[in-house]
Amino acid sequence: MDPNEHHGAAPEPEQPADRFPAQAHGDGRSDGGSAVAGLAGEFGAELVRAIRVGLAEVSRSAHGSRGSSQLSWYAFATEYARAHWPGRAAKTRDEVSDALTAVTVAMLWDLPGRPGGQLLRRALRHWAFVVPGPGQGEMPVEDRLVLQWVAKASRPLVDLHDPVLARDVLESLRRKLDGGEAAVETMRRKRKVMVHALHYAVERGELGSHPLNKVRWRVPKPAVTVDPRVVANPNQARDLLDAVSYVGGYQRARGRRLVGFFAGMYYAGLRPEEAVAVALPDCRLPTAGWGRLILHRTRPQAGKRWTDSGENHDERGLKNRPPGETRVVPLPPHLVALWREHVTTFGTADDGRLFFTEQGRVISYTTYHRVWHESRALALPPALTGTPLAKRPYDLRHSALSTWLCAGADPAEVAERAGNSVGVLLSRYARCLYDRQSINNQRIEGLLSSYDQPPEPDEQHEA
Repeated sequence: MDPNEHHGAAPEPEQPADRFPAQAHGDGRSDGGSAVAGLAGEFGAELVRAIRVGLAEVSRSAHGSRGSSQLSWYAFATEYARAHWPGRAAKTRDEVSDALTAVTVAMLWDLPGRPGGQLLRRALRHWAFVVPGPGQGEMPVEDRLVLQWVAKASRPLVDLHDPVLARDVLESLRRKLDGGEAAVETMRRKRKVMVHALHYAVERGELGSHPLNKVRWRVPKPAVTVDPRVVANPNQARDLLDAVSYVGGYQRARGRRLVGFFAGMYYAGLRPEEAVAVALPDCRLPTAGWGRLILHRTRPQAGKRWTDSGENHDERGLKNRPPGETRVVPLPPHLVALWREHVTTFGTADDGRLFFTEQGRVISYTTYHRVWHESRALALPPALTGTPLAKRPYDLRHSALSTWLCAGADPAEVAERAGNSVGVLLSRYARCLYDRQSINNQRIEGLLSSYDQPPEPDEQHEA
């Protein structure tokens, strides 16, 4: 590639004449007013950087001189990732690394020695935007060489003030690794990280204004409501839960260990990360009647690289709740009986958790998804196995909330049990049961049938 080609290689140094604003007309108008504002912002940013450089030279700060406007995107992105690592959820760290990797790949010059796409992304995802935790080994030599190339090939951060480049970077967020269209939620998440990172750059004085303010680029709106085709009715849910117990051999109990886990998602509306964290001390399981669960923690799976503990599962509080807050979830009698039987059969883990692997570990995403896939093939008739009905374990929660609403439960009470706001509940989960139209059709038909016979004379006279 021609090193002097626009957008394809490092730009020529900016000439001093280009930094002066356009001349004003006699009537007070000026040429390129918006450009003047942008340049003014950049002058301010460079002044801040110059002051920092001077202070750094005097105090011999460990940060050293960055040089005005020459900070590369890669150097900035690594600084941003480390500054926003402490105290963040493991899943958030993972998502930030994923987004910064996508933007970094789009901000590289096409220099000789470019690594393959898979190797490049692995080095960025696993090492560039990660603060090493317990048990993390040394960076492989191959990955270290890749990151050295990235450091040389990264474009300057200020290049994002070019709207054409900024749009190209945003457009790259639309694509998956295979070139297909990324999910809307994935695009939104990556754009959100990029926007926040550039706000941080402005805050740090590396940019005088936010580059994306000049670019009109929008992500499609995601689907808000739950697809009614995924919602199972009580008969289908019971068949699915019964089928779980038949997965795997009896001795290893691969499926039997998870019956109560999936039942908690359906009968109590638990999220998967809430269900894996359920502990016996937090439960009230009477011999008859309704029980109670006090939720106060979740165990979302993120990976050892992203957790402070070096374990696959993070330990967090409740979703969208302040730290230390709890949620009381009533447990219907059928679920109470299932959990009591589960404890009698398998006991509890060392920390009191109800659901765990043969080795006592937290149940992984892969494990319960594989069991659910096999259970679904056993429980559903051939006509339904190819449909979205209860395709994912999370659809059990959708079915639970839809069932409660269809039963006429107060939406405020349903939202409290589910850990949602009423607005989210009604916009996303206000779906009735699978084949709910048949139920309503019967009611309408019954009402219409009551008028098939002509009214009695007295009734007609009264009318």
